[in-house]
Amino acid sequence: MKFFKSLYLHPFFYWIISAIAVCSVLGFFYPILYAVARLATLLFTITIGFDIALVYRVKNGLETDRICPEKLSNGDQNPISIRIQNNYNFNVRIELIDDIPIQFQKRDFNYRFLLKPGKQHHINYSIRPVERGEYHFGNINVYASSFLKIIKRRYKVNANKMLPCYPSFMQMRKYELMAASNRLSDFGIKKIRRIGHQMEFDQIREYVKGDDYRTINWKATARKSQIMVNQYQDEKAQPIYSIIDCGRSMKMPFYGLSLLDYAINTSLVLSNTAILKHDKAGLLCFGKNVHTHLPAGGRRTQVKKIMELLYNQKTDYPEPNFELLYSSVKHFVKGRSLLMLYTNFESLDSMKRQLPYLQALAKNHLLVVILFNNTEILKMTKQSVSSIEDIYIKTIGEKFLYDKKLIVKELEKYGIHAILTDPKNLSTYALNKYLELKSRGLI
Repeated sequence: MKFFKSLYLHPFFYWIISAIAVCSVLGFFYPILYAVARLATLLFTITIGFDIALVYRVKNGLETDRICPEKLSNGDQNPISIRIQNNYNFNVRIELIDDIPIQFQKRDFNYRFLLKPGKQHHINYSIRPVERGEYHFGNINVYASSFLKIIKRRYKVNANKMLPCYPSFMQMRKYELMAASNRLSDFGIKKIRRIGHQMEFDQIREYVKGDDYRTINWKATARKSQIMVNQYQDEKAQPIYSIIDCGRSMKMPFYGLSLLDYAINTSLVLSNTAILKHDKAGLLCFGKNVHTHLPAGGRRTQVKKIMELLYNQKTDYPEPNFELLYSSVKHFVKGRSLLMLYTNFESLDSMKRQLPYLQALAKNHLLVVILFNNTEILKMTKQSVSSIEDIYIKTIGEKFLYDKKLIVKELEKYGIHAILTDPKNLSTYALNKYLELKSRGLI
């Protein structure tokens, strides 16, 4: 039974079988057709038997396995590789079908190629998940046929595997490497001039050409009989909290990802960068209720904790409770901290309803409100118009965009820092703001 399940005839030869059957029936009236049918049946049977012997004489004619990472990075291209080796002593025509996770809705994953004896072939492709969760890979089906191409032998490789999809750790590592090599400007991160000295004293050392004369320590110079200078370092261990709105407005999708996922990916990047800068990173997610709270910490294990907590975040359909946010921050966050609030106000009125709570937060902390541009409306306003209806739609779209700018101006009027950005540029703008505030000594 297992043999017949793995055996497939080429569709063309069903026509040959049908032709032989027709000749056999007509042989009752035309004997010569009966003789032709018997000869064709004999040749066809010998050919099939020879092809079956070629393909089935090796027990494990093909070796196949899938090489994939332990987890997927949300919103990024994740590499997957399939290795296949030919153990036959002749060229094999391969047709490979991989059962990729159902979330991608891809039903045309089919590779055909010729594989020489004793050789390996790697099929490399990538998948881009757009939501966090579990992704289940199924079996790998490989169909092998000889040069006769009459029958195909199916190899069903049990490659079932579940891969969890986490917030974008690829993006986090990319920024981490660039920060370590001082190449953040390659991603659009601005170099910001420091304003004065950071007032945290580090050590006294010998003067080196180029040092600022104002840092000379005259008492140490007199004792050592050589010029000594004070060395300062950046203020460290400043608490940086990523506060993520999980309300319904954050479910809006752009380029396949929801605003919540953009905020989650950026929170991971910012938290990792803050810890690299010797600050402390914390997390708070809220909607109608407070979902998650993690106190700020500066250890490297903090990034892993933040990633695990962000993995399970989902949007709520009710409106977010900013009053609860204020009371939670007052309860959980004791010292003055930098609060990076990821939210999305679609109108000036909706922002003004929450403005008292934002002002209360900004009174005790350094608050940065991060808003999102609606890129679909922006794209629509740039299109040419050809009718009165198009002019009306374009005017309404520009009104929405103008309201976003008014929201930013209104927040800045009350001393609240604000960022208005496209979802794709969120990480760059958020990092720029963090480095700017740090260089100005505001945190």
